[in-house]
Order: sequence, then C-alpha cells, then structure tokens
Amino acid sequence: MFEWKDTYSTGIHSIDAQHRNLFAVAEDLYAAMSNGQGRAAVGRTLDRMVQYTASHFAHEERLMRLHNFPDFAAHKAEHDKLTAQVLQFQADYRAGKVTITVQLLQFLRDWLQQHIQGSDQQYASLLREKAVA
Repeated sequence: MFEWKDTYSTGIHSIDAQHRNLFAVAEDLYAAMSNGQGRAAVGRTLDRMVQYTASHFAHEERLMRLHNFPDFAAHKAEHDKLTAQVLQFQADYRAGKVTITVQLLQFLRDWLQQHIQGSDQQYASLLREKAVA
C-alpha cells in the first residue's frame, strides 16, 4: 500500500531518504494492521512519526530558509498543521481511542500524496537549481 515511486522523488538526496523513511513507517503500520496487530503498532508508529516530523521538517525548513524559498511561510504552516495532527493522533491514542489505526493510515496516505507530491515539489525545484544534494 505504501510503496515508494519515482514520482515522490524531489531529487534532493537527503529529503528523499527521509521521505523513504516515512514510507517505511507507513508500510510497517499497514503490515501490522493486515496481521491483526494494528493497535499494538500504533504507539510505536506515533513515536516514530513525532520524531520524524521534528527532524525532517526542521531539515526542510533550514534548506528553504538558506536558499530563500519564496513560499516558506505557507510551507511552514503546512508543516505546523501536519505536526499538530500527529501530536493529536498521539494524544488520542494515549486517551484510548480505538479507531485511530485506520485514521492514521488515511492521514499517512494523504500526507504522502498531497504534501510530498505537491508542496514539497515546489521547493525542490528551487533547491535543484541551486545544486543542493
């Protein structure tokens, strides 16, 4: 369900490597759900996602600021929204909400399709022009 495709590539090695990591997190959750262990995997997945969002978004934002990406504020707002959603999932999980597994998979799918294939491609073209690897 969460398979890396070349259409997700930004052409920026460090960004693509981090995005592939998010695909692996999503695939792990999907595999656990398929084996009837989704609920047990959610806590682990959420911990990884909280860590991922903090480090990955900081890296992207540093590159965007360094190279004067003109839509930095809008992209950072998307990051802030995604981070808030991940933290809300974590809070809901800790509160014992049982439907979070399917919701989390849908969130990850949407993130991969909309943010990585959409918004991230906008700054990636600028970084490629500046030969950022």
